[in-house]
Amino acid sequence: MFLLDDRSNICNNILMSNKLPITKFSDTRQQILHAAKGIILGKGFAAVGLNEILSTAGVPKGSFYHYFKSKEQFGEALLTDYFDDYLHMLERILKDDGSSNSSRLLKFFQFWLDSQSSDDTTDKCLVVKLSAEVTDLSEAMRLTLKNGTDRIIACLTHCMEEGIRTGEFPAKLDAKAVTAEIYYMWIGATLLTKVCHTRAALECAMNATKEKLALN
Repeated sequence: MFLLDDRSNICNNILMSNKLPITKFSDTRQQILHAAKGIILGKGFAAVGLNEILSTAGVPKGSFYHYFKSKEQFGEALLTDYFDDYLHMLERILKDDGSSNSSRLLKFFQFWLDSQSSDDTTDKCLVVKLSAEVTDLSEAMRLTLKNGTDRIIACLTHCMEEGIRTGEFPAKLDAKAVTAEIYYMWIGATLLTKVCHTRAALECAMNATKEKLALN
């Protein structure tokens, strides 16, 4: 997903407590975004009212437009914040810690499999949750989704390139193309997991990923 500065946030911090102290504009804005993520992951974007978000965030009703000009702008900010947190987590997993590129890459996909097949909504994929809903409603939100997924693919591509360079993955692989193919496969598998309520699609994606990278 493009390569960002080193950061230390991890994925379990994507959803923070709704009881954080509100001391200034940026804190309040972030409070609203964090509160909204959990609600929207469960209900979707259009179905959630602003009053519910503000109540959950502990922010006075009627103050929403002090922080966001419109619900669409709020949606853009929500997605940007989600992708920033997601990239922090991804970079933490893929950061060179002395282990192989292949083991770190598989660690990420194992996290994806486990988190997206669990009953807990807090780590669910906002891309899968909102893509079909908001891309027809808002061009700005569609572009934010595209930019975010491009960033994820670029980050994974970097790990893939390093793995090819060190001989962990087949030299014939086109790192950018194969990474995009694998990512699209996992997004599709995540969607099917929501439909079928089983791990089967994600497990197929894991097996196909290992086969594609000659890791079986």
